[in-house]
Amino acid sequence: MELAQRITGIKPSVTLAIAAMAKAMQQDGKDICSFSAGEPDFDTPEHIKDAAKQALDRGKTKYGAAAGEPQLREAIAHKLQRDNNLNYGAANILVTNGGKHSLYNLMVTLIDPGDEVIIPAPFWLSYPEMVKLAGGIPIIVDTDSSTDYKISPEALNAAITPKTKLFILNSPSNPSGVVYTRAELQALAKVIVDRDILVVSDEIYEKIIYDGVEQVSIGALGEDIFQRTIISNGFAKAYSMTGWRVGYLAAPVALIQAASALQGHSTSNVCTFAQYGAIAALEGSQDCMETMRRAFAQRRQVILERLQAIPGLTCAKPDGAFYLFINIGNTNIKSLDFCQQLLEQQQVATIPGQPFGADDHIRISYATDLITIEKGMDRLAKFVRSQI
Repeated sequence: MELAQRITGIKPSVTLAIAAMAKAMQQDGKDICSFSAGEPDFDTPEHIKDAAKQALDRGKTKYGAAAGEPQLREAIAHKLQRDNNLNYGAANILVTNGGKHSLYNLMVTLIDPGDEVIIPAPFWLSYPEMVKLAGGIPIIVDTDSSTDYKISPEALNAAITPKTKLFILNSPSNPSGVVYTRAELQALAKVIVDRDILVVSDEIYEKIIYDGVEQVSIGALGEDIFQRTIISNGFAKAYSMTGWRVGYLAAPVALIQAASALQGHSTSNVCTFAQYGAIAALEGSQDCMETMRRAFAQRRQVILERLQAIPGLTCAKPDGAFYLFINIGNTNIKSLDFCQQLLEQQQVATIPGQPFGADDHIRISYATDLITIEKGMDRLAKFVRSQI
């Protein structure tokens, strides 16, 4: 069987593969310290689950509008106005099967073969693959710790060509945890407006920030940049709803209508009763979200202190999300080999930096309990000492 060319060049998700390997080892009875999964270890808050149960009892089990339940689209628009100073209405919202699906819908709707999409590295590993599936060309712009893993306006401007259609911005970032400041976003916005390209701002980690850091949406910096901004977001990280698969896209109405038509011929509506859980997440108490954020902040402090005591490893302090992006260059081991050996020898599951565009790094998630963090850091230190 000959597969389509568009799929043969796509790389499987390393994140999901390592998480699956770690789970298989656990099922075999091995004591695995897993830092691989990009999801909170908390249960979905009760008021969200209760709303979905009540929706089931009310018979919300049928087909719905492909673009999403009207009440949820209104609630998302209100959230974007209230929290992000973005003047969207319900017509600007498409409810999708998770944040990842919102980005895929965007790429297929917006990108033509040969269009270039600028992606700063390190990047979330699915960005380039989505661009390629749409027939576009990912243009990777490298960053490093000297620039806090952030793209500069000069680097963005230099990467733009007549074929550039879109720039992907992720703040807070997966995998680095960096958060762009208001001034940094203003400088990038000027380039975007001056060069007349579009930007998609992936804000899935917007609520997980630390130390009083300000989370700014680039589209809120003026009318010109707002007209060129597309927002991708969802409920997975902030509300611990990873398995619910509810995300959304916010954009000009014409783009939303086109993406809705695409969704109508692919997945149709998102799970109907799950959408009522999402409504409760936005309209109910936000205390649950703050409880989780404080727990992540405590874990971040503990894991950073433990990591800084391991010779040969370096890591910038993240301002958001729940990841550490660790430089392993002093070990002289490439990230894939490092992660495989660490898992096999010390039963610690981490994610290699290679699919994120940084082969001298690994990503670890501290969305896990403190006991696992302490034990896992002991094992990581033992492994590194054996290598350098």
